Formats: sequence, C-alpha cells, structure tokens
Amino acid sequence: MATQVTLPRLGQGMESGTIVRWLKAEGDTVDRDEPLYELDTEKVTQEVEAGVSGVLLRILAGEGEEIEVGKPICVVGEPGEEAPAEGNGSAPAAEPETAEPAEAEAKPEPAEEDAGLATSAEAPAPAPEATDEQPPEAKPEPKPARPSEGERLKASPLARRIARERGIELRRVVGTGPDGRIVAEDVERAAAAPAWEQKPVPVTAGSEVVKLTSVRRTIARRLSEAWQAPHFAISMSVDMRRAIELRERLVELTSEDAPRPTYSDVLTRICAAALLRHPDLNAHFEGDSVRIFQTANVGIAVAIPNGLVVPVIRHVETLSVAEVAGARAELVARTRENKLQPDDLEGGTFTVSNLGMYGVERFFAVLNPPQVAILAVGSIEERAVVSGGEVVVRPQMELTLSCDHRAVDGATASEFLRTLRELLEEPGLAL
Repeated sequence: MATQVTLPRLGQGMESGTIVRWLKAEGDTVDRDEPLYELDTEKVTQEVEAGVSGVLLRILAGEGEEIEVGKPICVVGEPGEEAPAEGNGSAPAAEPETAEPAEAEAKPEPAEEDAGLATSAEAPAPAPEATDEQPPEAKPEPKPARPSEGERLKASPLARRIARERGIELRRVVGTGPDGRIVAEDVERAAAAPAWEQKPVPVTAGSEVVKLTSVRRTIARRLSEAWQAPHFAISMSVDMRRAIELRERLVELTSEDAPRPTYSDVLTRICAAALLRHPDLNAHFEGDSVRIFQTANVGIAVAIPNGLVVPVIRHVETLSVAEVAGARAELVARTRENKLQPDDLEGGTFTVSNLGMYGVERFFAVLNPPQVAILAVGSIEERAVVSGGEVVVRPQMELTLSCDHRAVDGATASEFLRTLRELLEEPGLAL
C-alpha cells in the first residue's frame, strides 16, 4: 500500500524546512536507509533518509518549497502501484505538527486580516484591465500584495507566536517566504527595524534579488539577537614562537593518513585549558542566571557557501591536539558535504573564529548566544617588538575576545585572555 512520507522533525524547535533538491526522481526505487532529498532547515542543510522502501510514486513538495513539519512531501509504494490522489494513502510514520493547531486553522484576528505583505519583485505585475479605479494606460509600480478580504493569512505558527509575544501587527510585516509567507525572521526583522525600514524597496533596473536560505535567515536572526547584548571586546598580542615550534613538531609526528594539526587545533586545545581555569567564560547567559559548564565544548566557525555554521567539538579538555585535529577535520568535511546533524551544532560553550588564513590581522567577532564569549583569531605576522631593550622580529598573533557584559566583566575577561597568551607562549603549561 502506498505510504505518504512526511517532513520529520530533525531537531528541537524545528518548525519547517525547505526542500533543496530531490535525490530520487518519480519512478526510482528507494531504500528506507537511502538518502531521498536534501533539506534546508534553520540550522543546517542535510540529506534525509527515506524511512520507507519501495518506488517513489509521486513528489508532493517541489524543490525550493518550504514545508511545515508533519506535512506530506512524497508518496512511496509498490512497483506498478498507482499513486493515490493527494491526501489519500496510509497514515504517515511521522507525527504531524501539533504546535498551535487551533491558531493555524482559526480565522485571523481583525488586526491581522490585512497582514501578509509580500513583495512582488520576483515577477512583473500583469498589465491591468480597464476599470474605474485603474486606467488601462497606467503602469503601477510593483508593490507588496495584500490578501483579499477573507483570504487566510500566510504566516508560520512560529511567526504568529513571535508576533503575539512582541506585540507586532502582522499586517505591517513583509513576508519573504514562498508566496509571500511570513516566517519568524520577518517578524524579528520588523521588531528590530524602524517603521521606515519596513517599507518594500522599489525594484531597480539591473538589480538581482537573491532569496536567503534558511541557514542565512537564521544567521541574520541570531546575529540580530546577539547584537542586542551589551558587547565589549579586548585584545592582546601573542608571541607565537613556541606555538609554531609545537605545531611543526606535531606535523612531523603525524602519519600520512591522519589530518595535519593546524594552528586552530593548537589554539582550540589551549582555549579548553584556559576555560577550565576561568569557567566564567565557559558559560551561557540565561536571562536571570548564568549557567557555568565544567567541560569545554568548543565551537569552530566554518564558512560555507552563503553562510556560516559552528559545529562543536565536545570535551576538548580531554583530547590531545592530534585528536582535536581529527575531530575538526571530520566536522569540516561533513559541513561542506551537507551531512551535519542538528546535534553537531548544539551544546557549544565557547566559540573560536579564525580568519588568520585570509590575512586578517585583527577583527571583532559577534557573540554566539547564549554563549557569553567568542574569540577572534588573526593571522601570524612578523613584527618588530622590543625585547631586552633591543628591537627584534617576532611572529605575533592578535587575539580579540568579545564578551557579554551582562555575564562577564572586563577584569575577568582580561585574566582569561592573559592566561591564554601565557599558554600559547609556553604550551607546556597547558598540560
């Protein structure tokens, strides 16, 4: 019997996902443990297994379409079986979305009936017919489309909940989802922006509109949230002679089939040692409290096309530099192959962002909430410094620590950064 495959909930808080591409075509044979499609969620893009075996009879969700958790996306059945009409078939294995079902089906409140502005920049408006309101020769400029009277507002359950909590009128929000659907990021943007910024921008000749991916929208939302925290940043220069010697020696001892340790690997391991000595930096800010962790789960910022993700290396204080290198290489490979799992991105207690490989000498990194600190790492540069009353050349690296001032004070941050410098200038002290 044909079975409807529904969109599964792949992580806590997941409300919907976007089908990036189908890995099978209608008529292809699929195995329950075989990747069936690529899914773009708020956290990561990943391949999703079919969950059932058979023949892909019908695809119900097109590529680029945003689907709510629990909604059917395809039908799988026996060879030669005819695909049932949409809505028929056996019950799906995954439970449908249950969050706020009454609200999702209810008629919008009067304040929301005019909501759901959606930009029409994607396609030119058709030539208007002659009416009393619009002469045939007039060519109105593209503008957001409003739902007609009685038409159901297109907004995700999460967007509705955020709008209700923030006191945002959905009729003032421009939807950027499929068909003008209002998503959570649209409401967050409306809450943070002044009224004039909420007006749609007129289409300009020669311009290009690039839709944000789910990951890019999540980055935008989380960075907007992070910027609301009172940041401060402090910097120190580090003499990297001993760290360079350590890394070169580790590379010599590394077998050909093992990942070569990088400066980031050395720094990640030494950060873990410093965090255990200064646990106030190894923490999450939780509104009216701070949660301090006893183990260092260090996130490493990894650039991907049109985005940035921060997979986490867990219990770094228990690993050698070589083991950190192995964990880092495995995470980076899966990141760039779109094979990260939601668990790979959760549980981080501190983040390291390294742009030194791009020649960046110094930069300011934005917090990764709820973490209270993030370390920005610059390139290693030969610089003239004074040592023993003489000017000498030393390999220097700039470290910039950004902190949430609600949880960390300047003196505490300075002590951590000073310890980090001491351990990098004499790595044996980290053992």
